[in-house]
Amino acid sequence: MKVLFVDVDTLRPDHMGCYGYQRETTPCMDSIAEEGIVFQNYYTTNAPCLPSRAALVSGRYGIHTGVVGHGGTAADMRLGGAKRGFSDEIGIHNLFNLFRKAGMRTASVSTFAERHAAWWFNAGFDETCNVGGCGMESADKVTPAALDWLSRNADQDNWCLHVHYWDPHTPYRTPSSFGEPFSDQPLSDPWITKEIFDQHYHHVGPHGAQEVNMWSDSTNPAFPRHLGRLENLDDVKYFMDEYDCGVRYTDDNIKQLVDLLKEKGIYEDTAIILTSDHGENLGELGLYAEHATADYPTCHIPMIIKWPGGVRGKKDNAMHANLDLAPTIEQLLGQSSNARWDGKSYARTITDGVEEGHDDIVINQCAHVCQRSVRFDKYIYIRTVHDGYHLFEDEMLFDVENDPHQIHNLAQTLPEVSAKGAKLILDWEYRMMKTSGSDVDPMWTVIREGGPYHAQEGNIDNYIKRLRETDRSEGAERLTERIQEGYYKY
Repeated sequence: MKVLFVDVDTLRPDHMGCYGYQRETTPCMDSIAEEGIVFQNYYTTNAPCLPSRAALVSGRYGIHTGVVGHGGTAADMRLGGAKRGFSDEIGIHNLFNLFRKAGMRTASVSTFAERHAAWWFNAGFDETCNVGGCGMESADKVTPAALDWLSRNADQDNWCLHVHYWDPHTPYRTPSSFGEPFSDQPLSDPWITKEIFDQHYHHVGPHGAQEVNMWSDSTNPAFPRHLGRLENLDDVKYFMDEYDCGVRYTDDNIKQLVDLLKEKGIYEDTAIILTSDHGENLGELGLYAEHATADYPTCHIPMIIKWPGGVRGKKDNAMHANLDLAPTIEQLLGQSSNARWDGKSYARTITDGVEEGHDDIVINQCAHVCQRSVRFDKYIYIRTVHDGYHLFEDEMLFDVENDPHQIHNLAQTLPEVSAKGAKLILDWEYRMMKTSGSDVDPMWTVIREGGPYHAQEGNIDNYIKRLRETDRSEGAERLTERIQEGYYKY
């Protein structure tokens, strides 16, 4: 069997044609979707990059692995302790090792492990290729290495190649030679009105319209497409155009891989798995160019699977999580193990079209904020423990079917629905801690170590001064009050 696993960082499904986007951002990925299954309701359980791939590879929630953040204790896998055997658990039970156990040669073209010092990510690969750049490289640096590997191995049986593209990730880095393919096209969903943008312009917290570059409006000459500040709706459109450029540029590079498979005559017999680690804040909750929340746009991700002999042309509506993939692959490959997966296999969806998923999925974000949310029914309920200096309400509830950009917080309007969401999270926490090898919830480790990693990077006193200098004195006072009241100390 042959498997091409395409891992596109920061790819929002609602910016892909096969998920209903009107701009032609993903013609190649759309063609793959037509020959496989598009999973409409797929989520990362732990955002952003590092916690997400820890969940993907381990098939376990961060509350079990310990990886929920981007720094501090909660950025490392928990040690096995006294019960550790000759090898640790992640080295034995991981997604890519399933392919290896099935007799397949496994390889990865990715800089992820180096970027996050997450060397466990490489555990399931026979060989890895780091093209350099530490996650700042564009697709034209990745594709040649992937094409070279495919050219040398495509005619062999039994291989799995993982290819990782970063291009939709901030900073938007599509080469200038690619041009501006969307500059003359209207936005597919122009939901940011003048009134909404005015609210965004006065947002308090990093990565707002006046501080796209986190705490300031500075820009990097190496990334001219990436604005440091948005002043008006024209800037908003340009900003969206540049994100879409990154998506389309990635798609064009994926097409080179697909074309080679077709040239070799093995495309039909090759399984293709195409997914992402998380989405992106593109104005939602007042944030731009970041994946900083446990909300719907950040944690709703694409999953497309073309499986030889499997169902074709289907859109699956059941609810799934990224940690479901490991038990799914295990079942598809006819394996069995004593792995402690937290995920639930959906192999029958791929082979027979049977829709089976979760009733609800709990989501965590502890790198920019500390939030725990749950996706259920048509809602997402978000509980904020540390707001990352954004002045978020402690409880937020959104009807994501009718309000996907989360404009209307219904937490006070629908208290019974909020109560259901809160109970789902509480029940999940009890279940997870009962089955954990530790008595510590890593979200609280993040809090005890000073809060989310990215919220520690700025000088909050200087930021409050900046708020006052940029016509946001009221926000500066509210933030000052929270600090003085001890909101950020636990």
